[in-house]
Amino acid sequence: MDPKVHVRATTTSTNDDIHSLAQAGAPDGTVVTADAMTAGRGSRGRTWHAEPGGVWISVLRRPASSIETAVLSLRVGLGLAAVLQPLVGHPLALKWPNDLVVDQRKVGGILCEMRWHGARPEWVAIGVGLNVTNRLPDALRHSATTLAQVAAGLSLADVRDAVIPVLRAVKVDDTALDPLEVAEFDRRNWLQGRTISSPVKGTVGGIDQSGGLEVAGTDGTSHVLRAGDLTLSGMA
Repeated sequence: MDPKVHVRATTTSTNDDIHSLAQAGAPDGTVVTADAMTAGRGSRGRTWHAEPGGVWISVLRRPASSIETAVLSLRVGLGLAAVLQPLVGHPLALKWPNDLVVDQRKVGGILCEMRWHGARPEWVAIGVGLNVTNRLPDALRHSATTLAQVAAGLSLADVRDAVIPVLRAVKVDDTALDPLEVAEFDRRNWLQGRTISSPVKGTVGGIDQSGGLEVAGTDGTSHVLRAGDLTLSGMA
C-alpha cells in the first residue's frame, strides 16, 4: 500500500504535521499538503506567505544514513526544476541555498528539517512552497512571482502531481552531490558570476560536492560558504 497523502484545508505548517506523523510511525513517503498555512516558515526562521493558491507540501523521508540537509535541499531543487520547467515553459534557476527562480524572481523555496535519535537520523521533513495562483503581498511583487504568471492556465493539480514523485524519490542516503548534480546546479545557478558584498566580498562561482558555494574574494582569497545570508553588491 502506498504511503498516505494527507490533505489539509488549513494547517500551521506542513513540516510540523510531517514531524507529528513521523513521531507516530508514519512510513517513508507520507505526504501532507495544505491549501493554506498560518505559520509557514522558510530558511533561518523566515515566515512564508502561504495563502490559498500555492502548493504547500511536505514529505516524510526516512534516511538509512546521515545526510546534510544542505545537500538534500540542493538535490530537491534540482529535481523540482527538472519537472517544473516543461510545465512552465521557462528556464527554472536555482538560487543557493534553497530558492527556485523564474524570470529573475523567486517562485518557491525548500526547507529540509532533520530529526535525530542520538547520532542516527530518524527522519527528515522535506517542505516545499511554490507560488502558483496565490496572491503575493505587495512588498514581494518586485522580488517574487507565481508560476501562473509565467504559464497561463497552469493548475495547482498539475504542479502538485509533478512535485510529489520528486520528493518521494529524491536520494536521501547519498551524503554528497555527484559530479553530474554539481554540473547541473551550476547550469541553473542564479548567483553564478554575480558579485556579493557579504558575508565576504567577491564573485560567486559554482558549488562543491558538499553543497558549499564557492566565492572568489576581491582580495584574491577563495571561500566556500556553508550557510548564511548573501548580499548582492549594490543592494542593501
